[in-house]
Amino acid sequence: MSMSIDVRGMTPLLEVFDMPASISFYCDVLGFRVVSSDGKPIPYNDWIWLRLDGVDLMLNTAYESDHRPPTPDPARVSAHHDTCLYFGCPDPDAAYAYLLGMGIESSPPNVAPYGMKQLYISDPDNYNLCFQWRTDNAEQ
Repeated sequence: MSMSIDVRGMTPLLEVFDMPASISFYCDVLGFRVVSSDGKPIPYNDWIWLRLDGVDLMLNTAYESDHRPPTPDPARVSAHHDTCLYFGCPDPDAAYAYLLGMGIESSPPNVAPYGMKQLYISDPDNYNLCFQWRTDNAEQ
């Protein structure tokens, strides 16, 4: 009999350029709340742990605030769009309407060939976020 590791959750860590912009997006737009931080006044953190309905996410600045260049280094952020966080979202159409109302531009949700209705957006650092839920239209 094989054993496995006892895992009770997962918390991705994303490296961000502008923490105030990221906190505004994740908290003010998506509804995350702060669980813990580095102790600096919010939103001027270098590290923060966020939670929304049992979904955890940590953000860390790419540069300490006193060493941050005026713009992101293209070499450092070029692969951000290759990273995607998938959120279970029972109503991608309602999420789409909500996000449009919050000023977030996106294409309407589509159903993937494997039966997931998916809404994709990008965060301020160009990471992909997908809000998805299984439909009854899955190809077998």
